[in-house]
Amino acid sequence: MITNLTTKTIVSQQEKYCTSFWSQMRGLMCKSKQNVVMIFPKERKISLHSYFVFYSLEIILADTGGRVVEIYHLPPWSFWTSTQQGKYLIELALPQKKVWRENQLAFKK
Repeated sequence: MITNLTTKTIVSQQEKYCTSFWSQMRGLMCKSKQNVVMIFPKERKISLHSYFVFYSLEIILADTGGRVVEIYHLPPWSFWTSTQQGKYLIELALPQKKVWRENQLAFKK
């Protein structure tokens, strides 16, 4: 579950956590709509594509403390590179506009 502590709302009740290189590389390619959280070993800039993902994604990048540093709407078949560094990358397949920059997120598997 992903909770927005700033607004006291639930962002996602069910998501897949990807921590390995292979699970992060695969992401949502050729999969049905679901939310994904990628956790990286340390903060870094992230490049991401939506090739073979047939729906739009809301990309949320959060730092080590869970503070949202960047949000991006990623259409199908496109490419994105973050301008900020982050440790958590959230791919929301069913975006609900419940997250804004500087919001504080909490993650619970």
